[in-house]
Amino acid sequence: MAVLLALLGAPCLLFLGVGLWVICSCFFTADIPVGIGHPVKLRVLHCALQLFVAWGMILEKLRICSMPQFVHFVHDLPPFIKDPDVVVTDLLFGTIPVKLYQPRRTSRSLRPGILLFHGGGAIVGSFKIYHTICCRLCKESDSVVLIVGYRLAPQHRFPVPIRDCFAAATHFLKSLDMYGVDPARVVVCGDSAGGGVAAAACQKFMDRSDLPKIRAQLLIYPTLQVLDYQLPSFQQNKNVPLITLDFAFLCMSYYLDVSPQWKNAILKGAHMPAHVWERYRKWLDPENIPERFKKRGYRPVARAPLNEAAYLESDLLLDLLNSPMLAEDEVVSRFPEACIVSCEYDILRDNSLLYKKRLEDLGVPVTWHHMEDGFHGALNTLGMGCLQVPCATRILRVMVQFIKGL
Repeated sequence: MAVLLALLGAPCLLFLGVGLWVICSCFFTADIPVGIGHPVKLRVLHCALQLFVAWGMILEKLRICSMPQFVHFVHDLPPFIKDPDVVVTDLLFGTIPVKLYQPRRTSRSLRPGILLFHGGGAIVGSFKIYHTICCRLCKESDSVVLIVGYRLAPQHRFPVPIRDCFAAATHFLKSLDMYGVDPARVVVCGDSAGGGVAAAACQKFMDRSDLPKIRAQLLIYPTLQVLDYQLPSFQQNKNVPLITLDFAFLCMSYYLDVSPQWKNAILKGAHMPAHVWERYRKWLDPENIPERFKKRGYRPVARAPLNEAAYLESDLLLDLLNSPMLAEDEVVSRFPEACIVSCEYDILRDNSLLYKKRLEDLGVPVTWHHMEDGFHGALNTLGMGCLQVPCATRILRVMVQFIKGL
């Protein structure tokens, strides 16, 4: 009996121990700024995410499954909640799963088409997590929404996920008439890593004469460059949930197969030679960021001397599929109209600010909305009941209004 009790008690103690460790870690290391309107909700969300990550890491060490696989599994546990106003269809574009959302009521005219690439750092994210967002966006903007279920790292590293997205986009653009989509109003949309894919898609398809032109890009706190980690927002928000600097680097290492041993070199800028920094300085210079975004604290830091080994291991950071903001002016100047949503308490905030300036300087129309109380991942609280934050509703409203205005 004692042996049996020990066998039963050990997992319980382990579960409680991991939970207590995660909660204490979250309280002592997470930075919850006073400007966030619902700090308790953010803290609960952060603790839950970190608990999933911690258990995922344990399972990964035991070689049962990878951490992203476990987090993905947990995220997919809640059931789909049907919306009576939306028709949802599961499709396969070749081997790529997609989910199509169409308003149930009929329309005499063609509708806008939204090609949505979900976020999650290319390691998590799924149809279920974005189901509520897609339903609301579909019916409130009276649009056809297609979300792509691209393959994820670490099982499928770069460039597999982004190739899946481009393949699905090509199939969708060739089949617009089947779904009642106006070929003159096709929008690429994405949040976080998905926002980066959307921006890269603008470049990928701009010269395709056999496909309808992309009308606009709708980017929600997008990942537009993975080269420079010394921008003001990275300093100010490095410990702000839901995506801390450590977690962002973890996502990148899974996706691009960058060894964690180069973390310090990359964060200090030692992974690129001086001529590379000089080449991109005009686009990544913090001087391009308005001063009001530096008031919460920013200290320019000299880049560390070049680490040759880190440079050889991190060349993928310069790939325009990963850093679409680094494309040449003659390319970016041909990008379609953009709507960009940034959040104040987000390490990726300055990506949006720098991209906005580049587009405006090159004559590309930009609609910009900044959520003063927003944090990375806020949109995903939509439909989470008591954990939903008001910022999520405002972001959705921005998206709907932009689509309706096209």
